[in-house]
Amino acid sequence: MKKIKIITDSTAYITKEYAAENHISIVPLNYYFDDEIEKEGFPGEFQEFFQNIENSKLFPTTSQPSTGDFLEEFKNAFDEGYEAIIAILLSSKLSGTYNSAILAKNILEDERISIVDSLQSASNLRFLVEDAIKMNKDGKTIERIVEFVENKKNKMYVYLTVESLEYLKRGGRLSSFQSMVGSVLNIKPIIELKDGVLNSLEKVRGKKKALNAMIDRIPLETEKISICHVLNAEEALKLKKILNVKFPRTEISIDELGPVIGCHLGPGGIGICFY
Repeated sequence: MKKIKIITDSTAYITKEYAAENHISIVPLNYYFDDEIEKEGFPGEFQEFFQNIENSKLFPTTSQPSTGDFLEEFKNAFDEGYEAIIAILLSSKLSGTYNSAILAKNILEDERISIVDSLQSASNLRFLVEDAIKMNKDGKTIERIVEFVENKKNKMYVYLTVESLEYLKRGGRLSSFQSMVGSVLNIKPIIELKDGVLNSLEKVRGKKKALNAMIDRIPLETEKISICHVLNAEEALKLKKILNVKFPRTEISIDELGPVIGCHLGPGGIGICFY
């Protein structure tokens, strides 16, 4: 059985403890805010960032890891005695992270490295990484793990909504006029991650209706659900109780969103990821 290294990026929002326990390498994305460049950290480390953007009119910019970051991780894995690498990464349609990893692999010209464009982010990316870890521990081959992840990524769903339209406006997804009118009418968009791209799915009046519309889209046979949020643990816990009643056999968890994904929703943003 080959010793396989699993690598992902920071937008999986895997906890530092789980990463350490399972020897997962996390390659962080970067964000630039208030004249400072920072690497995205781990859940539990995001509160100060979101409090800062609440108290500012600035909007952060984000960037993918460099090719050099991946070269370093790949070389370190082989130096540590790993015989193969599987990197499962943020959707290539949202970030250049996947392309940086591909370039690093091409520079090394090493076919022991497999790179998967997850077409996902956040909890769904975490789910794929956890599946790869379990299959690795069960002795599955690299080919079988990659095939499984490639198939499963197309059967996952993400729906998101916001507390305030302000951050969609700051990020350029809404005009000032659309934001003003939407705020007056208490419009809440439902944003869908589909085929690796974030799109506006529908607009409803009020956050409660938005959450109910998201819940209605979850099939009863769903295996796993994660509620992901931006500084909104209280609402996430309430939503979990509702989902526990409707989906008593489904594994349901709660995840924090970090700066790279969460800045587009802003504090109070919340979403449901599932398969």
